[in-house]
Amino acid sequence: MTPNTDPHETPRIALVSTHGYVAAHPPLGAADTGGQVVYVLELAKKLAQLGHKVDVYTRRFEDQPEIDEVDENVRVVRIPCGGRDFIAKEYLHRYLNEWNEKALRYIKREGLSYLFINSHYWDAGVAGQRLSEALGIPHIHTPHSLGIWKKRQMETDYPERADKFEEEFNFKERIQHELIVYRSCQLVIATTPIQLDMLTEDYGLARNRVHMIPPGYDDNRFYPVSESSRQMIRNRIGFTGKTVLALGRLATNKGYDLLIDGFSVMAERVPDARLHLALGGENLDPHEQKILDELKSRVKELKIEDKVDFSGFIADEDLPDYYRAADMFVLSSRYEPFGMTAIEAMASGTPTVVTVHGGLFRAISYGRHALFADPFDKEDLGITMMKPFKHQRLYGRLSRMGAHKARSLFTWTGIAQQLVALVEGRPVAQALEETDWSEPWNDGD
Repeated sequence: MTPNTDPHETPRIALVSTHGYVAAHPPLGAADTGGQVVYVLELAKKLAQLGHKVDVYTRRFEDQPEIDEVDENVRVVRIPCGGRDFIAKEYLHRYLNEWNEKALRYIKREGLSYLFINSHYWDAGVAGQRLSEALGIPHIHTPHSLGIWKKRQMETDYPERADKFEEEFNFKERIQHELIVYRSCQLVIATTPIQLDMLTEDYGLARNRVHMIPPGYDDNRFYPVSESSRQMIRNRIGFTGKTVLALGRLATNKGYDLLIDGFSVMAERVPDARLHLALGGENLDPHEQKILDELKSRVKELKIEDKVDFSGFIADEDLPDYYRAADMFVLSSRYEPFGMTAIEAMASGTPTVVTVHGGLFRAISYGRHALFADPFDKEDLGITMMKPFKHQRLYGRLSRMGAHKARSLFTWTGIAQQLVALVEGRPVAQALEETDWSEPWNDGD
């Protein structure tokens, strides 16, 4: 069957995200299933609203169906490879030849044609490049994180474990494949200024082959509410005192142990402070359970059990209200390419503290949009967390201006428009073109 090239057909775009549990309703917090899955699905939905049909290609394993309908114009297409068991993202590339052969057979059988392929993370980059070459269509790659950066961070933070990194993270193969993908595809999309710098300086890409588009959030879900509504939400959820919220996958790099240490400093100065840790997915594997047990042990050592709550998984539909109910959100990662949860919290009107070991802190004006701190310095983190509670004007400004900053730069609609404009050779939005991405981001608000 030949591909459908009828000009009256709605144009199609293929997104490729091969690892983790990609689904219309993904089990966020499950292994390799977090912010990137949200990114891909939200981008797909916005591309559809701009007049495209979007197929999100991923790996089929366990008892997953072949097709998962997200809406009338977006679907998840699962292609099997490597057997029925889950395969960690560090080693999935070894099975992608099989994946590509089956994906090509599916595309030809269904008579599908695509304007372009946009792949996400290096494993999908390998798959996307092969599909691109076989189909003769452009390939745009979004790394999300970079192997060289992660390797440097891990060697700096855990020098005593350096001899185990290669076995655990497969850095050598990852970086080799990254270099091939970045130099073979038509365009690489950086999501932060740090990535932009590293792609040109460390990976040697020409500046005209790298473009920056920051991640986005759903402004139909994450927005501030009135104080009376917020108090009703707090009462329903059960938050009391000055509640600091952190949430995400149970992974060492997320720095929850560093947050606990920083919170202990803050708690000495803010007597009614509480820390709410919503960590992990609905079911924890042994490694995740070990991390959680270590965090609980640390809380006990610091004698702050009465101030720290571990709630576990938060359903996606409840997430906006948890952000709104919290008095502060903290992103304490050891390294974080961007930090979608922090943007969602800011958009919800919650004062936010972000790590300096990532890209987002360069997007904000300290004391205006959010605060930032070094999570490895517990006094720096703890005192920074304390300040909005001691200074009400600062608290109010962070709440108002953080939400404004999120709306001005980080909505999914704008990100989808920029991606399509790049492929079609049209200029991106003027406000974004005029932004100097090499400096701390400043849109004049």
